[in-house]
Amino acid sequence: MSHSCDGAARSRMNRSPTQLLELDRATVRRGAHVVLDALDLTIPLGRHTAILGANGSGKSTLMQLLTRELHPLAHDDGRAPVRVLGAHLWDVRSLRGQLGIVTQRLHEDLRTVPSLTASAVVAGATLGAIADTSAEDPALHAQALAALQRMQAAHLVARRYATLSAGEARCVLLARALFHAPAALLLDEPSSGLDVVARAHLMTQIGGIARGGTTLVLVTHHLEELIPEISHVVLLRAGRVLADGPRDLVLTDALLSQAFDAPVHIRTDAHGTLALTMAG
Repeated sequence: MSHSCDGAARSRMNRSPTQLLELDRATVRRGAHVVLDALDLTIPLGRHTAILGANGSGKSTLMQLLTRELHPLAHDDGRAPVRVLGAHLWDVRSLRGQLGIVTQRLHEDLRTVPSLTASAVVAGATLGAIADTSAEDPALHAQALAALQRMQAAHLVARRYATLSAGEARCVLLARALFHAPAALLLDEPSSGLDVVARAHLMTQIGGIARGGTTLVLVTHHLEELIPEISHVVLLRAGRVLADGPRDLVLTDALLSQAFDAPVHIRTDAHGTLALTMAG
């Protein structure tokens, strides 16, 4: 009997997870302020999803739950309020091997170390840290170069990260995020600070990554970042889910006006790019 139970347990452990993120009434407080309010949300692997909302809606906090930088309040009955890839207990370094992450905060942190090359930034994915791990390791340097080549950025390999343009830096961060061939790529307002040409190039690259089979989770308040591959939108307002569904059902003037607390209108330009304007 014991042997049978052990076999069933091993079978469950070896079963590949189907859900990237599962939130079960997850609540996060900052002092007396409730940032996420009993949030229920499931994001399956394979479904490219945008988390959309105004500033202060809880988007960044949700991202930090996913990366385990923040932890929600515990449930009294012992239920796990957050599961990532089927597990509620993660070593952060192990999790970073499963999730590729591109954030403005990481970009700013990397720029504080003037000696870091693009190669070092990419190779730093092996530690999940800001360190020059490729300088004395030819094999690691070669892997970093290969990752940069996939992002059409091999020419940046020896450049100092702090000297790169915003567009060049995003390409390097994408190479770092994809270094371990993660199950999912988490993008927090990836085109922030980019001009229109650099943004178009970056979003084209991200679309290619999605078509290659890596699950995208895009956190943004810019509709311009919603590439065609994004099929599902979660709309947040004041720490709660206002809407969760296929993009065509969620991206309506009425719902977005609620989310942004203002009368807004969606428009589409000649290239199919979405934008949000004030109604009237």
